Amino acid sequence: MSTLRMTSDLRRQLILSAAKRCFARNGFAGTTTKSVAAAAAISEGLLFKHFPSKAALYAEILAEECEADPDLAHLLGQEPSTATLVELVEGIVGHFMQLRNAPDQEETQRMRLMVTSHLDDGEFARLLYDKVGKLIGPTFAASIERAVAAGDAVPVGAEPLNLFWFAHHAVLMGALTQLPATPCLSYGDDAAAERQLCQFILRGIGLTDAAISTHLGRQPSPSQSVTAESA
Repeated sequence: MSTLRMTSDLRRQLILSAAKRCFARNGFAGTTTKSVAAAAAISEGLLFKHFPSKAALYAEILAEECEADPDLAHLLGQEPSTATLVELVEGIVGHFMQLRNAPDQEETQRMRLMVTSHLDDGEFARLLYDKVGKLIGPTFAASIERAVAAGDAVPVGAEPLNLFWFAHHAVLMGALTQLPATPCLSYGDDAAAERQLCQFILRGIGLTDAAISTHLGRQPSPSQSVTAESA
């Protein structure tokens, strides 16, 4: 690797570190690319050579946090299978549907930002969808393929990745109804609602009732999982 490339990579990391501090202190709306550039001790023009917008900076930070999440690393480190597919859906549902009760309000603010992006220019949503799709999509699609091959699922359409997005959208909207102090809808018991949503999604992406009954709610044993470090 050339010295120039090393310097460029280092500068990129310094910009991200400065952006994290700015976003943590001032939030997304209160942070400007000018303030991030000042915190990184570079010009705003140089910042734009690495990140074309504030949304791109924020999306990159969120993608890095996703990659560093140990639960997600565990999931993505497993062999694609029916069990992995079910666990992935359970993880997505649990993450979003429990945001309302999470002590970290930053997560709920991020979801609001994601939703409002769809009503604005869509830049932030497009960037984040791209990063999430590249991170999780291959494992999801490969697990769908394995489930079909094992007789645990039937094919649904020609684009397996669409099934991931349909599942994501259903969970995102369900979680959105729960964000206000007084929820827009009552789904009843939280645990029962999460399980029902998992069943709804798993049936929608083609899993058989037998496969759902076998894998939903099952705690995988250590021998069944492969960590990201050993993958």
